[in-house]
Amino acid sequence: MAISEKQVEQVAHLARLKLTEPEKQLFAVQLTAILEYAQKLNELNTETVEPLHHILPVYNVFRKDEARPGTPREEILANAPLIEDGQYKVPRII
Repeated sequence: MAISEKQVEQVAHLARLKLTEPEKQLFAVQLTAILEYAQKLNELNTETVEPLHHILPVYNVFRKDEARPGTPREEILANAPLIEDGQYKVPRII
């Protein structure tokens, strides 16, 4: 199945791409080669192959939800340039 330059133009228009004439010719050749290669997959006998949802087995990889102590307030506030009453102090923005 050969891809024409007109088809490349249509796809480029849909993708809002501006292609030069040499680019249209190049893409037509490249897309034709890609489709011919993909067509070879239809020649494979897949009668005995079961369809897969995932290539690898899927399982839950989350860790258990366990309560842990947080970072001490003093350690967090040590990074602040201004502190007032145990909180960050920021300039007023109006």
